[in-house]
Amino acid sequence: MSLAVRFQGIEKQFGPVRVLHGVSFDIAPGRIYGLLGENGAGKSTLMKILAGYERANAGELYIDERKCDFASSRDAEHAGIVLIHQELNLADHLSIVQNMFLGHELRKGFFLDEPAMRQAARARLTDVGLHKHPDTKVRDLIVAEKQLVEIAKAMLRDARLLIMDEPTATLTPAETQRLFGLMARLKDAGTTIVYISHKLDEVERVTDEVIVMRDGRFVARAPTGELTRQQMANLMVGREVSDMFPDKPALADDAPVAFNVEEASVPGWAHDVSFSVREGEVFGFAGLVGAGRTELFEALVGLRPLSAGRIVVNGETVRLRNPRDAMRRGLTYLSEDRKGRGLHVDMALKDNLTMMTLERYAHPLVDTRAERGALAVAVQDFGIRTGNVSIRARMLSGGNQQKLALAKFLHPDPRVIVLDEPTRGVDVGAKRDIYFLIHRLAAEGRAVIVISSELIELIGLCHRVAVMRAGELVATLGMDLLTEERLIAHATGTH
Repeated sequence: MSLAVRFQGIEKQFGPVRVLHGVSFDIAPGRIYGLLGENGAGKSTLMKILAGYERANAGELYIDERKCDFASSRDAEHAGIVLIHQELNLADHLSIVQNMFLGHELRKGFFLDEPAMRQAARARLTDVGLHKHPDTKVRDLIVAEKQLVEIAKAMLRDARLLIMDEPTATLTPAETQRLFGLMARLKDAGTTIVYISHKLDEVERVTDEVIVMRDGRFVARAPTGELTRQQMANLMVGREVSDMFPDKPALADDAPVAFNVEEASVPGWAHDVSFSVREGEVFGFAGLVGAGRTELFEALVGLRPLSAGRIVVNGETVRLRNPRDAMRRGLTYLSEDRKGRGLHVDMALKDNLTMMTLERYAHPLVDTRAERGALAVAVQDFGIRTGNVSIRARMLSGGNQQKLALAKFLHPDPRVIVLDEPTRGVDVGAKRDIYFLIHRLAAEGRAVIVISSELIELIGLCHRVAVMRAGELVATLGMDLLTEERLIAHATGTH
């Protein structure tokens, strides 16, 4: 059952950009490894080489001391290596069971054995705590449920080595705890697990050993118990990381209301929600997955129907039919799904940046020189790390994609900014950059709304935090009342 891996001098480059520089280390069988590094450190690329999604330009990969060069992910799966992707890799128009068995269908003679596939799928869904019928279409699931389908799909492959890339990014604490229990059972059965996460508290809890990469190179490894979270963070960024959150900008007592929502209702998701946000305020939204936070704001900016409610932006009552209407009124919403709704990953960086404000650059032909100038400013202002500004967005690391998405949605110069999970899947250094950006926006007099599943993030960033539960806004807490215990109690109904 056990499987050992050795990387020897692995190198990889995409066009002119080299992302791995002679990486060498080994993975012993039957242990859980935390693979750490900032976005762009090369972690995911190295694991994609191990799982057969990419091929190294140089170096050698050994599995159980046998040299391997997987031509595809199917070859790696035959060797017992399965990758659970950070970015969901599901076909929305297919059912859960069809996604789980895609390319691995069970047959009975000439026909598909659908009862056997449904039975196996249901068992794995139960293991990960997703109580959905296997015939449910994936497009009808929320992001957290799709993540659980990815995990259940991997469980079907009977992996000897399982790679988990940010598996808890969308999960509730209860779902995360269930996943950790599943990981412990897999380890006891001899499965090796590589756990990639920026949540250092989780790495501390579930891993046996930590391996750190930086700038495409292996830099350190140590038993998890010998490192504090602060030491892990310092190894990742190559310097001391302190003061994650800036001081909250002062909020004037007479600061005018920039955004006011009265009795908003979204069919099936939210009921009679009212709140207001002032200029210069960072206002948080907490709640468990499925509480209705994302769906509420999607309706407020015209992405889904709003059945009732009044929206006031900068003192003017508005009716927003779509995000372009919202943008014209000075309101912008950055989705939690940066690849699905934030960026066009197959387009160039400058084209992504200027897409929402193209009329500025078209006279009537597009002024590409002006676009390049705007990109140069954005790269500097938002700290977007790229060796080549001509690449496509998909070639950026997750953290740099998020910074590009922020630059894109802020390019129209909105006065009210809604950021949904702005640091999901982002490393420690990039998180700090985004936190300081949020406070810079508030200091400029903008109203900033942050939807986040990370309570420490909300406590560190926000002047006030609203808590939603089952579609209702159940509490709004000021700075003096912001604690994890209170937020959890309101979110779970145990206050």
